[in-house]
Amino acid sequence: MTRQSPLIALIKRDLGLALTRGGGPLLGIGFYLTLMAMIPLSLGPDQAVLTRIAPGLTWLCLALSSLLSLERLFERDFDDGVFDVLRLGSLPLEAIAALKCLSQWLGTGLVLSFATPVIMIILGAAPGTALMALVSAILGSLSFAFVGGVGAALSLGTRKGGVLMALLVLPFYIPPVIFGAGLMQAVQTHGSPWQALAFLAAYALFALALSPVAMGAALKSALS
Repeated sequence: MTRQSPLIALIKRDLGLALTRGGGPLLGIGFYLTLMAMIPLSLGPDQAVLTRIAPGLTWLCLALSSLLSLERLFERDFDDGVFDVLRLGSLPLEAIAALKCLSQWLGTGLVLSFATPVIMIILGAAPGTALMALVSAILGSLSFAFVGGVGAALSLGTRKGGVLMALLVLPFYIPPVIFGAGLMQAVQTHGSPWQALAFLAAYALFALALSPVAMGAALKSALS
């Protein structure tokens, strides 16, 4: 029987936890839909107003929903001593942290990304914008997952870690929210979305490249 690689085993374990722990993706989706349902109720049924503000509000709600699912990304394994076992294996802490963020994104962030075009269309966006909305939401939610992972690692072992994590992470969520909202506004007004999409992709690559290093350093500090 072929032995399963530690990388695949860790992804399977963390993906299973992401789908079941704390309500799984249902909690994020429920929070996302609740926020978006409050917008027409608070602003009124004027379709022109909803269409104009839909990109910015959708991306803001996507960021907050992604942050909600990341609060206990490392905390339970830290409390249970799982990290003390994992660090004895062949994978470095940087790779372990990156795989945990990837699993969390696959279990929750990707689901939120597929919900984003549907919500934008409900708020008045043209159906033809759905594909670009999906692509941008995938890039954005991936950025949110890895940047949020840095906040989760830095706040590990502290009291009121969720509040500290939000304070650390939210400023770094602003660029993808701006790029994503600008991209969707350009699509709605028949402008060119490629510049905003390039910035969004560059930010996602930036998060993928640097976040594991920062998470690894924070985890080493918390475990020492």
